[in-house]
Amino acid sequence: MTQTAYCAFPNTLRQRLIRGERLIGCWCSLANPISTEVLGVAGFDWLLLDGEHAPNDVLSFVPQLMALKDSASAPVVRPSTNSTVEIKRLLDAGFYNLLVPFIESAEEARRAVAATRYPPQGVRGVSVAQRSNRYGTLPGYFQGINEQISVIVQIESRVGVAAVAEIAAVDGVDAVFIGPSDLAAGYGHLGHAQHPEVQAAMAEVFAAVRAAGKAIGILAPVEADARRYMEMGATFVAVGSDLGVFRSATQALCDKFKSA
Repeated sequence: MTQTAYCAFPNTLRQRLIRGERLIGCWCSLANPISTEVLGVAGFDWLLLDGEHAPNDVLSFVPQLMALKDSASAPVVRPSTNSTVEIKRLLDAGFYNLLVPFIESAEEARRAVAATRYPPQGVRGVSVAQRSNRYGTLPGYFQGINEQISVIVQIESRVGVAAVAEIAAVDGVDAVFIGPSDLAAGYGHLGHAQHPEVQAAMAEVFAAVRAAGKAIGILAPVEADARRYMEMGATFVAVGSDLGVFRSATQALCDKFKSA
């Protein structure tokens, strides 16, 4: 079968990301298909299923992907690290969109992209039948899948900021994502992402990524921050997390009645 046969199932999130559309997302950290399904009902453009700071693995990811099958929200996964083996397993499980953490050089970015592509464009290992190709029944999968995988790389350190122009220029990197908390820690301001030095570093990342013509994303659970970053040019923005919403709502409910 030809690549056209496969492209009957295009990765629309990647297309929208490359076009520069504003895409609003939410973090999923509860590692539960029910809470993920509820977020999918809400109508976010994308949902980040976290494998770095949440108790997830491939076996917990698959039920969450199943829970989003009828959702308009595109699943994005964050592996625990820039690991070719882990990325291969996540792709086989059915993810098309990856947010790869702690990228500090163009070479690391190229390695992340290569992990998502079958040879000769990359080094992804071949499983003839896996969940992503509907267990070997999806025509044209191997011919077309390389062009359907989206790679977003995360800048979280001084070293990453210094190399951001080279990172953003890597072919196959569709977007660059700022991790405010780790970036603040890397600049010696743990817990203070609003520090002027951290904000200056973010502005440097924004400028370099926009100059490269790539999308820029950020996690901004505070509304004022999210709107300011969007005004600066961020188009791939996570505006909250399931854990944060649940924690805030349950605390408010408890306080309402305990203080009555």
